This record gives sequence, structure tokens and C-alpha cells, in this order.
Amino acid sequence: MKTDRFDVLIIGAGPAGLAAADEAARTGARTALIDDNPRPGGQIWRQGPQAALAAPLRVWLDEARARPNLVVMSGAKVIGTHGDKSLLIEQEGVARVIGWTKLILCTGARERLLPFEGWTLPGVTGAGGLQAMIKGGMPVRGERIVIAGSGPLLLAVADTARKHGADVRAMIEQASFGDVARFVASLVRTPGKLAQAFALRPARYRTGSVVVKAHGETRVEAVTIRRGATQQTIETDRIACGYGLVPNTTLALALGCEMNDAAIRIDDAQRTSLENVYAAGECTGIGGMELSRIEGAIAARAALGLPVGAQQHQARSRWRAFAGRVDHAFALGDAARAIPPGDTVMCRCEDVTIGDIAAHAHWRDAKLQTRCGMGPCQGRICGEAAALYFGWPRAKAREPFVPVRVDTLIAASEAE
Repeated sequence: MKTDRFDVLIIGAGPAGLAAADEAARTGARTALIDDNPRPGGQIWRQGPQAALAAPLRVWLDEARARPNLVVMSGAKVIGTHGDKSLLIEQEGVARVIGWTKLILCTGARERLLPFEGWTLPGVTGAGGLQAMIKGGMPVRGERIVIAGSGPLLLAVADTARKHGADVRAMIEQASFGDVARFVASLVRTPGKLAQAFALRPARYRTGSVVVKAHGETRVEAVTIRRGATQQTIETDRIACGYGLVPNTTLALALGCEMNDAAIRIDDAQRTSLENVYAAGECTGIGGMELSRIEGAIAARAALGLPVGAQQHQARSRWRAFAGRVDHAFALGDAARAIPPGDTVMCRCEDVTIGDIAAHAHWRDAKLQTRCGMGPCQGRICGEAAALYFGWPRAKAREPFVPVRVDTLIAASEAE
């Protein structure tokens, strides 16, 4: 089995990871950047046949090619820990052990998917999931699409869908009109964001509304929307629904990092509770691309013992304040938190309903009795819904974190 060791190992090639890798590689430190996507960029700068290369990513790629001390491992899945200061990964079917002196977690976030009647029908995806598939080459020209959930991401998804020929029938935002209006007014503090909002100015945008049911026989044919006591059904070919993002802390939890609610706890230097382990970007709290880039750069400089400038600290504070305004404006209300009917499937991997899960006192008991959370996603989706609906602690994934080849596990065992 291949083994290697780096001065700085960065997990995640989104904006935070790219910024951290850039800072670390500039110093001459032997640096590795690992990501499970086929190309760097993360979700925000996802590359694909239908995605133009973002200017910041183009610059990063050009500079990275000239740095022999920077190793980029795309399509590499982190399977689990492997002894002290080492991780087991699988890349192109080959098992590797990667050791590190300093580790920077830039694992980003994942969508919060909440169940509703009919959400298992073909044609129902996450909002961010739809955007990723379009960038990856999935055709949507002529399709009728309803985009629903909460947060500014919905605007970006709708814009992507429209640019590729989709008919966005409605944008359904659970936040109230007043909360959204106050948030838009606050954008004067961040002119760049105000310009983005103007460029993405939504049509058919409905606030204070939630999806309650998808209709169809073999795939989605219509969706029912509820606003207060009023319901409306809209014909559609696809529903993309996502209620914001949640930090991806799977690896951090496995390493033993302390949490701050759902995010990795960090100090002013982006240090976690573990020595020589740092974290940056949305795994430390949802904050957007600008904040992620600043945190990634600060984490790398702190990891290498370099000073962090006052301008970087000020910029981080400014974008954290912006993130706080987003969080406040789009906090999930009672309608979004309402538990669907008991016969609604909640664990899609194991086909377990909300009623079956709710019959138990806590997540562990529900998992033992119903197998919820024991499928390939290991509770990343249903566990988040259970935390929201029942107040249970979030599900903790076990190693291996993702489906993996048996010979990778055998090789890891023999190496130990």
C-alpha cells in the first residue's frame, strides 16, 4: 500500500481549501490537497461540461501547476483515520496512507434535506444537488422546475437552471417576506452582495411558503405548496428542495474535535481542540465563499507559525457578521420544522418512515430497532432531520465513512 507524508495536509478543495493550499505552498512547505470530487473547486466553483471555469479557480490552477511542493489529489475519498497523524484514503481504487504534521480541515457543508410526502419520487433532488448535476452536464432545457427551501442558494440554483433553458415555475422560500426584505436592505453593508442579489433578481419568488407534497406515479408531475392555511398545486417536472446547509464534520468528529453545536469549534487562529489540527470554511459554520477563503488563508498561516495581518482579521469579522445576518434572516420557521405525516419515508437508505422513527426515545434506539441511519449515507440525511424534529444529537458516521473497496480495507488492516 502506498504511503506518504506531508508538512501540511488539507482536506477539501473548495474556496477554504484552495486558499489554505495557496498560503502553505507559497512558503515551500510540502503540501497536499485532498478532495473527493474529480476536480478542485468545491460546490461553489464546481467544474464540469456545463460550468465555466471561475476566474479565481483559473488563477489558482495556473499557479498550482508551477509549485512542485503542492500535490493535488482529486477523486480521493477519506475512508478513516490510520494510526497517529495519518489518514486512509482511496484514489482510483488504490489504497493510500497519508501522514501529516499539520492538518487543516476544509470539509465544507452539505445540504439539509427535510422529508415531505412524495420526496422519494424520481425528479426530487436537493437544490444544491440540482445545481451540481446541471454543471455536470445533466440537460434541463424545457423542463418545468420548482425550487424550494431556504436561503440565498435558491437564487443561484434558479439562475443556473434558467441559463440552461429550464422553466423555473416558482421559487418557494420558507422565510417571511419581512425577514427577507430586512436582509436585502442590510446588503448595503456588502455592496458586492447587493450587486449579486440584483443580478439574480428573482421572478415568481414566494416567501413564507413550504413544499408539503410531491405528486406523481412513476416520477414527479406536480407539487403542493402551503402558505399559511392556503395550499396551491403547481405542475412541474422536477422539484429541487434544500433548507440551507449544515457543516460537514464527519472527519472532525472521528478525530475527536470538539463541536460548537453542529460546527467544529475553533479559536481565533482557526485551531481546533486538537493539537496541530486546524479548520476553516463552512465546516466551522455556514458563512459563504468570501469568509471561507479568508479562514483558509488564516488557518494555513497559523499552522505554519506565520503572522496574520490585521486586514485579514478585519475581513473575517466583516464576513462573519454577514453570515450572522443570513442565519438570522433564513432561520427555519415553524412551517419548515413541522413534522410530515407518519407514513412519510425519512430514512431513504433503509426505507424507514417518520412514524417508525418517532416511536423511539432516542436515535440509538431508533437505529437499533429500525435500521434508520445504517445505509450508505450513515444518517447524514435522516439524522439531520431527526435532530431538527426530535432534538436528538446528530448521527455520527463510523469508519469507513463512505462505501469502499474490500481490498482497500484488507490493505489497511495488513498495514496496521
